[in-house]
Amino acid sequence: MDDLAQLRIAIEIARQARAGGNHPFGATLVGPDGTVLLRAGNAHGDAGDRTGHAERLLMTQASLAFSADFLAGCTMYASAEPCAMCAGAAYWAGIGRVVYGLSERDLRALIGPHPENLTMDLPCRTVLSAGQRVIEVVGPLLDDEAREVHAGFWR
Repeated sequence: MDDLAQLRIAIEIARQARAGGNHPFGATLVGPDGTVLLRAGNAHGDAGDRTGHAERLLMTQASLAFSADFLAGCTMYASAEPCAMCAGAAYWAGIGRVVYGLSERDLRALIGPHPENLTMDLPCRTVLSAGQRVIEVVGPLLDDEAREVHAGFWR
């Protein structure tokens, strides 16, 4: 599968998270051979965990299941650009590549100052480039599809 097909899976997980009463974010971990290894949707609504972002949850699962050496060959696909917390989680887990849909800046413009998601204007490239190893970042991609899952949610 190519990046766009894999990203569409993350967007579908975001749609499922929303349908389940959570914020509309989703992420997948894809192995070096293209196999989807793990999936996570946002879990804020499930447990009231304000840090329950899809990407952070995915990286916790990944770091428990796989070595950093293995994760260096993996890609995290995220329906929206990972926030500073989630980018940090990807860095510390050891992920080698991040591909995302909606940019953090566009998400912030879409949501505004919503109290449940006070989105920062801090690109994940900035966070990840501060580290001591290179993580490839691709995005934004499929902006319209990634934005659509948020339509009417943040009122």
